[in-house]
Amino acid sequence: MLKPTDPVPPERPIGELVQELVDEGKSYARAELEVVKAIAAAKGKALVFPAGLFGAAFVLAQAAIFAIAMGVFMELYAFLDPLLAGVISFVLFAAIAGGLGWYAVARLKRDL
Repeated sequence: MLKPTDPVPPERPIGELVQELVDEGKSYARAELEVVKAIAAAKGKALVFPAGLFGAAFVLAQAAIFAIAMGVFMELYAFLDPLLAGVISFVLFAAIAGGLGWYAVARLKRDL
């Protein structure tokens, strides 16, 4: 014996189906955006402490470079005029900084 079929639900208008699809799509997009915001906030909070440590390391590295520069200046000052010792120290460290900057630009051009 054949089983009776379920009654077919009445068809809904296409406009209603499209509106429902758009509303569900908007809800899904909002939910995805909230997930992305939550992930970004969590990663941002995780980076605060290491960023502070990098900042402190940078300040200490600057102090170390300054100490080396002063040592070079004082060594030159013992043998030369103070102005000449300052100019030589400046040129020396400016050349080192320029060389490092040039190398960094060259690496960026090569790697990109």
